[in-house]
Amino acid sequence: MSRARLSESVASGSLLIFVGIAVLLIFAKVLLIPLAFALVLSFLLAPLVSLLERHRVTRTLAVSVAGFLVCTLLVVAGYVLSRQVLNVASTLSSYRGNIQHKLQALHSNSANSVESVLVMLEELSGNLTSKTASPQPSAVAVRVEGQASDRLDSTLNLFTTILDPLGRIGIVIIFTIYMLINREELRHRLLLVAGMGNINLMTRALDDATGRISQYLVMQFQVNACYGLVFGSGLFLLHVPNATLWGVIAGTLRIVPFVGTLIGLVLPLILSIAVFPGWMTPILVVVLFLVLEVTLVNLIEPWLFSSRTGISSLALLASAIFWSMLWGWPGLVLSTPLTVCVVVLGRHVPQFAFLHSLLGTNAKLSPAAHIYERLLATDQQQAFEIAETYLRGKPLEKLYDAVILPVLSLAEQDRHRGALDEVRTSFVLLSIGELVARLTSYQQAHDPANAQSDRTQRIDALGASLRKEIAVVCLSASDKADELTTTMLTQLLERAGHPTLTLPADAVSDDILTALAAEKDTIIFLSALPPFAFAQARALCLRVRQHMPENRIALAMWTSDEDPDELQERFGTARPTLVLKTMAQALRQVEQWQRATLKT
Repeated sequence: MSRARLSESVASGSLLIFVGIAVLLIFAKVLLIPLAFALVLSFLLAPLVSLLERHRVTRTLAVSVAGFLVCTLLVVAGYVLSRQVLNVASTLSSYRGNIQHKLQALHSNSANSVESVLVMLEELSGNLTSKTASPQPSAVAVRVEGQASDRLDSTLNLFTTILDPLGRIGIVIIFTIYMLINREELRHRLLLVAGMGNINLMTRALDDATGRISQYLVMQFQVNACYGLVFGSGLFLLHVPNATLWGVIAGTLRIVPFVGTLIGLVLPLILSIAVFPGWMTPILVVVLFLVLEVTLVNLIEPWLFSSRTGISSLALLASAIFWSMLWGWPGLVLSTPLTVCVVVLGRHVPQFAFLHSLLGTNAKLSPAAHIYERLLATDQQQAFEIAETYLRGKPLEKLYDAVILPVLSLAEQDRHRGALDEVRTSFVLLSIGELVARLTSYQQAHDPANAQSDRTQRIDALGASLRKEIAVVCLSASDKADELTTTMLTQLLERAGHPTLTLPADAVSDDILTALAAEKDTIIFLSALPPFAFAQARALCLRVRQHMPENRIALAMWTSDEDPDELQERFGTARPTLVLKTMAQALRQVEQWQRATLKT
């Protein structure tokens, strides 16, 4: 099967699995929603349980203590908040006159005109109806006494309404307790399901998901607590009644993404409209809310949540919509933890890698890919700016090894696959050549931390004027891309003070090789760029070795993934002295050979 058909089959299989999972989430939500809530609660309580276990408390007792503390906290908080809410509701009636006065002030002359038109239309329709309708006898009021069965049905409906959420909460509690007590058992079951060959993959995925979700829940609690404290303090300074209550409610409702924050504003805003005679205080309440939300959403939460959970801000919004469509408000509450699990799945399972690309935060292209993309779009100026930005403060060989050579390798791969036409190939190669020419006079910025290295380089440069010069001959294996790599290597060698000669592949004749062989210390560098350069490199290396059997021959297979020793063995009788992969290795190797020659 070809690589294209294999990738298509893998993509279609992943799509079918994704659709099957979505269908399962819809039809099994009665079971999955309590299970998801229990999973999130277990992640939240696991650090507390582990802390108690480290103090030699048995796991069952630790889970019981953690559950008791959480339930007590929730009951006390619910009781206090309910009492304050009832207190606020009882005092709202005293502000009825103020509310009516503000509602009347909102009615403008245009609104009164519209209201009079509507009244007139109702009167006209009433007159038409009275003229056309036949007279009807007066209705007789009939009183129907409620039967016992109706009262029983209403009572059962009331009990059902109360018991249904209580039953769901009980299921969540049971699941949470089981998950906390049997953590290792559940982990072993998941590893067995994944298979013995995927234990390493599954272990890393579980650890990643556990760490990210636990960290997100702790940070969410801290952010919401700080938000409620600041919001309640601001309302207190504005003299809004029950400011502490509104701060606690606003901080708690932020658990529900997007919707909860708006509900947290509506309640104190309505109260400020009812209590204060003017509109200044309600406007200040809205301004306080907007300042807090803009600061959190644009500064604090992206810095905290995106980096810790690995989810982009856009993905958080999309996931909230997706999970709320599947599961309603429970899906909205659980959207972020569930999306973290999805991102971790895409991070560690190759079949779902597209999920990590779509939802994860690491959506930036590498400098090499970014430059190649810009060159394909014929945007040479921005490609040069990306390269210069990357090079800032770095040695030149770092740019060539990490950026320019991968760009040339990508171009070569696309050209050999037929995905890159001759026009764009020429543009990419000419642009890279122009960039290399522009960097001839590049000087690395001085770094005080490298002062000792600078002194060493000056001493070496002083000694270089007294030592015997050893020539380096750089030969290109085949095409234009190989010639560009040879140009970069020659540029770096000359900057290091080594006399260098550059020859393209078609200029290497037998007479030239014979003349070069007269000097046994001459170093030959063969420059080749994979993926389809081995045959040409081997033929050139065999030819050079035949004419120069005693010279040192270095083969540079730039960006190659093969092991250098194995690659060296594949050359057979044309075996080079060594195989290199990077410009930095080439510079170090020439320096080592230079010192070895001086010693002899």
